[in-house]
Amino acid sequence: MGALTYIISNFCTVPASKTKTIQTVEIKVKMDCDGCERKVRNAVATMKGVKSVEINRKQSRVIVNGCVDPNKVLNRVKRTGKKRAEFWPYVPQHVVTYPHASGIYDKRAPSGYVRNAQTFTPSAETEEKFMSLFSEDNVNACSIM
Repeated sequence: MGALTYIISNFCTVPASKTKTIQTVEIKVKMDCDGCERKVRNAVATMKGVKSVEINRKQSRVIVNGCVDPNKVLNRVKRTGKKRAEFWPYVPQHVVTYPHASGIYDKRAPSGYVRNAQTFTPSAETEEKFMSLFSEDNVNACSIM
């Protein structure tokens, strides 16, 4: 038995299985009634690897927890007839540095949320350029006028 164990352990390799990590997928889906909600919940809950499904119809939001691929979840939701489904594009307003910058504010966003966009921080060069337009020494030397 020792020779067989030696041969198996040294010459036979077992492929390592890929383990998926548990992740949260958030999708924006317009749902008008209980039927729409039930249809989306059943479609997503029957997927392999899904641990839990939370639906907030007021925010048009579906949250899926589990070992799933986000694109497969989105495609499964779209197959229920919800063609305009997309990944959740909003973040809480207090997270964004400039919540009132152009392109971030969205009227369709739930209250307290703004569109997820890359925020920029003004560079020192930009601030210096704007500060040089005005002179504290001579108030009549405004370069804008």
